[in-house]
Amino acid sequence: MTTSERTVCVYCGSRAGREPAYLEAARELGHALGRGGWRLVYGAGDLGLMGETARAAQAAGAKVIGFIPGHLMALEAGRRELDAIIVTETMHERKKLMFTNADAVIALPGGPGTLDELVEVLTWRQLGLHAKPVFVLNVGGYWDPLIRLFEHMIAEGFMDASFRDYFTVAPSVTALMEALEASVAAPPAARRLS
Repeated sequence: MTTSERTVCVYCGSRAGREPAYLEAARELGHALGRGGWRLVYGAGDLGLMGETARAAQAAGAKVIGFIPGHLMALEAGRRELDAIIVTETMHERKKLMFTNADAVIALPGGPGTLDELVEVLTWRQLGLHAKPVFVLNVGGYWDPLIRLFEHMIAEGFMDASFRDYFTVAPSVTALMEALEASVAAPPAARRLS
């Protein structure tokens, strides 16, 4: 990856979810990333929000790279029409490579895998392992329960109030893209601690 390429890692569901707004947001985000000159790294799936984001990003001109463990190739119907597919040995390796190959992270609605990925990068931030911007696209209030849980953890003394500063909640793709562009205006060295 060259230093001039701007890359975002997107975490999202391999299912479409119940609300049509989830797929619409994935499609809109993919288009916005492509139009904005962003490269997309994601979990390589062709189903649900993952597939929709990748297809839209590619249609808008984005380079798309998928990372997927070998054991998930059939289960998640790995997308074959990508610019590159990196097959990893483990889920841990997949998550590490997705994150290290990105300048920023975006979480769309998703299930336990998406939650795991999001909480892990926030934990790494809390531990001082990185300073990359993390965004939560809160489609229809999907992430409200998690945000309330974080507030409860702060109120109960299990984490510092500074945790709120480790991620940005965006109500729309437009707001998210504005915040994303603003957050990466700093030189890459200023955004990364490790």
